[in-house]
Amino acid sequence: MSDNMQATVSWTGDLGFDCTMGTGESLHLDGNKQALSPMQAVLMAVGACSSVDVVEIMKKSRQDFTDCRCELTAERATDAPRVFTKIHAHYIVTGNNINEKHLARAVQLSTEKYCSVMLMLDKTVDITTSYAAEA
Repeated sequence: MSDNMQATVSWTGDLGFDCTMGTGESLHLDGNKQALSPMQAVLMAVGACSSVDVVEIMKKSRQDFTDCRCELTAERATDAPRVFTKIHAHYIVTGNNINEKHLARAVQLSTEKYCSVMLMLDKTVDITTSYAAEA
């Protein structure tokens, strides 16, 4: 069974676009650095998608965490199309007695099995991860 989505992207002038999901959520993107660019939004989607997985898996592991942050760095091709060539995601989970094995497993499961955004990019982008637990 498929999970269908609908979106509308409407030009607002110059290189700006209002993007609205069929369910009402919206975002403004801009190709002239007046707002997030489409590529910036893709990079942030990688971090958000995988962080959802990490948080859910850490909760199921009953880890006492208070924060989860994903810091991303990316490289792009120099010539058009300027696709991502490398993305590194570093997860920092803060909490009490975070079990590093649980954290490592959460990151691995996200990147290899659950994060649809990462998995879509995986065949063409060199994606690496790292993690740290902080008190």
